[in-house]
Amino acid sequence: MHGVEGTAELSLRRRLGIPDDAERVLIFTESSHWDPDWLYTSEEYFERFVRSNLDQALAELEREPRRVYSVECMFFFRMYWERSPEQRERVRTLVNEGRLRLTSSGVTTADTLLPSVEAILRDFLIGQEWLRRNGMTQEPNLAYFTDSFGCTPMLPSLLRAAGFDRTAITRLDGMYFMGCDLESSRRFPRKGSSADYLFNEARSLDFVWRDGNGAEVLCHWNAFTYGQGDMLAYSGLSRLYLLRAALPARSDRHIARRIAQYVAQLAPVSRTPYMLCPIGFDFVEPIPDLLALLDRYNQNHYPTTGIWVLNAGLDDYLALVETHRSELPVLALDPNPYWTGFYTSRPVLKRHCRDLVDTLVQAEKLLSQDPAAERVRVLNDKLEPAWWNAVVTNHHDFITGTSPDKVVEEEQMPLVDEAAAVAHDVVRQLVPSLTEESPPESLGPRVTWSKHDGRVEIQTQHYVVVLDEDAGGAIVALRSQIGQAPLLTGVSNDLVSYRDSGGLWRMGMEFAGGVWRETDRASSHRVSLDVHEHPDGVEVVSQTTLDGEVFERRLWFRYSSPLIYGRVLGRAPEGYSVILRLRSGLVTDTLAMGTPGGVITRPSEKIYRPTFWPYQHFVHLYDPVNDKGLAVLQPYPGAVAYDGRGRLELVVARNATRERAYRLIALPCNPAEGHEREPYAFEYALLFTSGGDWQASGVHLHVPQALDSPWSAGPEARALRGVADQVVAVDNPAVNVIAVKPASRGQGIIVRLYSRRLSASPVTVTLRAFQVGQAYLCDARERDLDPLEVRDGAVRVAMPGTIATIRLLPS
Repeated sequence: MHGVEGTAELSLRRRLGIPDDAERVLIFTESSHWDPDWLYTSEEYFERFVRSNLDQALAELEREPRRVYSVECMFFFRMYWERSPEQRERVRTLVNEGRLRLTSSGVTTADTLLPSVEAILRDFLIGQEWLRRNGMTQEPNLAYFTDSFGCTPMLPSLLRAAGFDRTAITRLDGMYFMGCDLESSRRFPRKGSSADYLFNEARSLDFVWRDGNGAEVLCHWNAFTYGQGDMLAYSGLSRLYLLRAALPARSDRHIARRIAQYVAQLAPVSRTPYMLCPIGFDFVEPIPDLLALLDRYNQNHYPTTGIWVLNAGLDDYLALVETHRSELPVLALDPNPYWTGFYTSRPVLKRHCRDLVDTLVQAEKLLSQDPAAERVRVLNDKLEPAWWNAVVTNHHDFITGTSPDKVVEEEQMPLVDEAAAVAHDVVRQLVPSLTEESPPESLGPRVTWSKHDGRVEIQTQHYVVVLDEDAGGAIVALRSQIGQAPLLTGVSNDLVSYRDSGGLWRMGMEFAGGVWRETDRASSHRVSLDVHEHPDGVEVVSQTTLDGEVFERRLWFRYSSPLIYGRVLGRAPEGYSVILRLRSGLVTDTLAMGTPGGVITRPSEKIYRPTFWPYQHFVHLYDPVNDKGLAVLQPYPGAVAYDGRGRLELVVARNATRERAYRLIALPCNPAEGHEREPYAFEYALLFTSGGDWQASGVHLHVPQALDSPWSAGPEARALRGVADQVVAVDNPAVNVIAVKPASRGQGIIVRLYSRRLSASPVTVTLRAFQVGQAYLCDARERDLDPLEVRDGAVRVAMPGTIATIRLLPS
């Protein structure tokens, strides 16, 4: 069954101590999931749980030399290292022996739907560099997303760009997770979900994940949670710190019964001889003498059950499964929507997190203008702690907005603000003489407008737009200047308020007993429209009140621009979500949208009604029958729903404090409560297209213009961005330079390229700072892969996917 002696599989089995004739193998991986700052601050978590967790883990590893204990990320590991100097040699030795096993090189177990591509990749680099600088040589090829609430469907592209070829995830759309719903587990997995497909059609928890770019990783899904095996040696309900109800139960009979239970769950959905049972819910301590319990089972029960059990690493498990790769399903997985409320919870916090990374990237680009200067090293060193803070914000309970008010206000926002102050200070030192430009002079034709009987008509080179005071300031007509074709078919740019009994994680339509009900809309109230002329355009301003909260709306029109810019400033009423509604008249079954790693096409509905999808930078609808399209572009992550018949809805603001079913019952596994303290400025741009999908119509090429909105980018910011963006040049407008930085590993300058679509032809890269003599293709952890062609100081690189990292060295 296992091939001839000497095969990779047999070698792995013998290294792990698995008998050659064992037909079924149950592997227990052991760790503890440590959230840096969820319900408590990181200091509270460390002192209450993490220090003692690791103390016990070290003792158990030394007591049982064959034992493996895993660490998910570097955040608390570094804290332990810094505060326990007497333990450093023990830690370093165990890491380098592979017994203290790393399931990622990341600083956090990140969310991958909301941070930028660069933030996610930098997370892996910074954690790996911290290990390397402290003499720990593990460089994992596994990245484990223990508890992230869904993942980008382009995760394989991100992981391969960082040098990972294996992953594991837990939270998948449509799955059951105890304590999160007041429904029987028999109603899960949800029909049509990824969980439904893996359980009932593929019948496999292991699969090859191939994304839309063609990138592949081997993936395992923890269908029975990441703490499935926590109660192996305990009786009771749970060892989770939130609901600890467990007593030790170490008898041979109890252990055998637990193992039989796990095998009964896993065997029907395991296509290979190997089954994975993870131990490691939040802040659980190691199981005392784990190997002794497993050895006893093998001695007493293996001869009759044929089940061999052992403790090993998740990477060991995936290495064994890899030998059966041809037997696994190959999936273009989109593990969303798992939960949808966190896409837009705490939008002010999200904006600060994204702005911090953007400022740090800008500072590094400026540093790369003169990489040999002495101050570059000094200022780059100054950015290091700010970058650590920035990647901590990637955590799946940080940028998601799913921590309670106390943690957000006492730890998360101060951490972001501290790092942002450092980043801005470095930028000021690098460009001290940059002065604000004078207001732009209007060149060529101006936007024309008129107002009559409460209606404002705007004319640009591209559109004729009519807004109506009686319709709450909404757009009531919008037609193209070419052929006068209508581009919107009803009251649009309307604000609609929904009663939302969801909370930080979910919206009210996502769970039994939840409420999602329209209560008010701006178009039901008359407003006053004020028109302001600017040198580069015309701005229309109005105010409306929804369920007691005031919202200010602005639209900005430039004569020659095909974009219509919009801004909504306000705070949703407590217990409500406010959306922007557009009636496009477009009929299609799918939406194309940006996601970290590329572009994904999604159905209009999946599991929930309505279905809100997460997207970055743009979402595009295209009606092929009428050859019409509509793109919405945003500088920050957004959430969009489409009903399949032309109605598009975008989340503007949420203030849904906590999930409550049937108005009263708080759900136990979603305990955090949050409140929006200040208004949020929701900015967007509309672009009407024809000629095909997002690629054919060039939607992605307009993203930089959308980021440069009239309100978010003043003249000084635009000038500074222009200086930073001149450091590196590429000859393909669809390829963006998302990072230029002094190398963290090795020499030279690191340049990261990103394209939302695969580039068929090589890209030429030139660096302003010096004549390039040598260049190498790297991964995002800055490990050299292949030399690149250099000709006349320019580098030719064939994009290996949507992301390429290159090292440039002077001639």
